[in-house]
Amino acid sequence: MTAVQPDQVRRVGIVGAGVIGGGWAMHYLRMGLDVDVYDPVPTAARDLSRMHAEIWPLLERMGLRHGASRDRLTVHADLAGAVSAADMVQENAPEDAVVKRQVLSAIDAAARPDAVIASSTSGFGMTALQRDCQRPERCVVGHPFNPPYLIPLVEVVGGEQTDPACVDWLAAFYAAVGKRPLQLTRELPGFVGNRLQEAMWREALHMVAAGEATVEEIDESIAFGPGLRWALMGPCLTFHLAGGAGGMAHMLDHFGAALLEPWTRLVAPPLTPELRQRMVAGCEREAAGWSVDQLEQRRDEFLAELLTLLERFSLDQVEDSGQRMPAAQLTAARPIQPGASAPAGWAG
Repeated sequence: MTAVQPDQVRRVGIVGAGVIGGGWAMHYLRMGLDVDVYDPVPTAARDLSRMHAEIWPLLERMGLRHGASRDRLTVHADLAGAVSAADMVQENAPEDAVVKRQVLSAIDAAARPDAVIASSTSGFGMTALQRDCQRPERCVVGHPFNPPYLIPLVEVVGGEQTDPACVDWLAAFYAAVGKRPLQLTRELPGFVGNRLQEAMWREALHMVAAGEATVEEIDESIAFGPGLRWALMGPCLTFHLAGGAGGMAHMLDHFGAALLEPWTRLVAPPLTPELRQRMVAGCEREAAGWSVDQLEQRRDEFLAELLTLLERFSLDQVEDSGQRMPAAQLTAARPIQPGASAPAGWAG
């Protein structure tokens, strides 16, 4: 297939306009692209309009690319209308393997032969999802982190039938629209970021279930502790510094024995009604009366400021026209069940 050059994409198709799909639409609009959207939910257009009205002012303050406008968004009545003219398509159907497999097949049938199709799946491998596509070679995982209009990282990986050139193309496209693409070494269920998040999440559930810590204690321990360091360096480089002048080598030699201590339990605990209630009640206490909308707005304002700070202190450097500049500057610069059926509207 011969796709347009990654930095020449002008129109993007979005299938699924919930939290992730709607967030992708916001980001692509900010980057000055035309965005075509389809979602079978009857209130999708209204919900998307409300999301944009709430978030667009923040994106304006952060900076818009030339041509960026909310008016470049079109909501379509059918899937084909949203993808038939797109240079690339971002699939954001519900996180159900059967649904995603059918939706990807429908997109593949309706999209231009040269359009790359990206799935926002949070953990399903593309090998399983692309099986019903006539052109599986153009299907690639493009897994974002919420909210996609602010968090730069996108994990990029293909399946067994994916053309490696399409993986490279998608990574280059994401870089061209201000994202931080991470091309994974291999296809892995849950990818990298979510596997690491899941390990911590399971341990948190264990501690709450056993009465060892409250929801508030767990969140405070990360938000005001290692989470601050991870925003800049990540867990591995953070532990490298823990080794002092000897770095990671000394850290492993000195603290390696602690790895044998029974400090963590990676197998998830049973999600009993009692554990569920403890988690819900703890989050409600921690929210202290703030609504989800209010908390999301506060989160977004914080992330916008954090990205600015990260730009100043980032250790990562990239080549740009012969000059080295912080990568963060680029953001502003530029088991499947056989026989199951998808919910009404998703595959049509």
